[in-house]
Amino acid sequence: MRQLQIKRGLVTVIAVIAAIWMALALVGCSVQQKDGESIAAVSPSASESPSPIPAKPDENAAAKLEPEYSLLITHSKSDYISFTDPEKGVTDKIVAGAFPFGIALYDVDNRAYVSTAEGIAVIDTQKHKRVALVPYQSAIQEVKFGEYRPGGMGIAVSPDGRYVYVGVYLPGKASQLEIMDTEKLVMISSVSVGIRPFDVVVSLDGSEVYSIDHDSYSVTIVDPQKRTARKVNVAPFGKGGGGFEKPHYAIVREDGRLLLPYQGRGLVVLDPATGQFETQPLSGNTHQEGVNLTADGKKMLIVGNGAAGSATGHPNLTVLDIGTMEEQIIPLSRTHQMVVSSPDGQLAYLTGGVTFADTGWDGLTVVDIAKGTTRELALPDYPLDIEILKNVAK
Repeated sequence: MRQLQIKRGLVTVIAVIAAIWMALALVGCSVQQKDGESIAAVSPSASESPSPIPAKPDENAAAKLEPEYSLLITHSKSDYISFTDPEKGVTDKIVAGAFPFGIALYDVDNRAYVSTAEGIAVIDTQKHKRVALVPYQSAIQEVKFGEYRPGGMGIAVSPDGRYVYVGVYLPGKASQLEIMDTEKLVMISSVSVGIRPFDVVVSLDGSEVYSIDHDSYSVTIVDPQKRTARKVNVAPFGKGGGGFEKPHYAIVREDGRLLLPYQGRGLVVLDPATGQFETQPLSGNTHQEGVNLTADGKKMLIVGNGAAGSATGHPNLTVLDIGTMEEQIIPLSRTHQMVVSSPDGQLAYLTGGVTFADTGWDGLTVVDIAKGTTRELALPDYPLDIEILKNVAK
């Protein structure tokens, strides 16, 4: 009797196994190996295709594509640069050197070069670390704060990142354009330029360097390989006006010409090949200083600080279309030194640390270019130069 029950049980088990085997065969069952595990994969029949599962839309996709960035700023009344969140303020401080002035970025190597009263600070922008402080060849007799402090002012890096050029002001002596080798981190040469080189810019191909000589009303054109220089006088409104009709900062246009604004009255277009320039009219009527381009290179941002010399108007920001010479004038309530555009070109950031006669303030102004509205962000120690630093994707 027990044997009969066992036999009946075996028959039942065999029947069940057979039924399972037949079902698997009908749907095309196959066995695959994955990471040491056996898994069953069911294939669709030849006459049927699996229904596609619609992808769920990513509501944050647009936000993820937006470039995230921070502001790299020199704090001219102290000894540091800051990494600053444009909404929240300073997030990190790195000691650069006494009374930092200008910044030159070279994103390829995550490097920033900062002109200070003591030397060029070499900053690793990814690690937030000062790599070196390279002293000038010129002897700095006194380390101090202010517009007339000795030491580095305008600064630029060659297109290949191989050299850094810095204008060094030396009271009572000829100012120097010093050249730093970025691999050896030493100054290798210097060339005499005009007085107080507020800005230094490089030609698009790197073959020339331009020192914007504030107090000598000139631009010095330097061949960095031959170490030769020629000076061009650039004073479209003469040398009167209480000494305010001077060049401050410049940009290089796509055709290689330099653009220098004066007093909200004229934009000098200088051909460095010939030394000749023309002056196109501006209507800002304000003492102009810092300049920059929007990210697309089509518009020039020009900081205006109000009445001085032949300029009789109020502080403003000029947004100049380089192609059409159309101007958008945005009124401001304070003075500023430098300006930079957000990567999307919608915002402009203007620093308040004007060193002239200690007339600056601790903060920056954020301008919505399309709306013409402004807001302020408090920052310590006279923020002076400013650059956009794209954050590493997380």
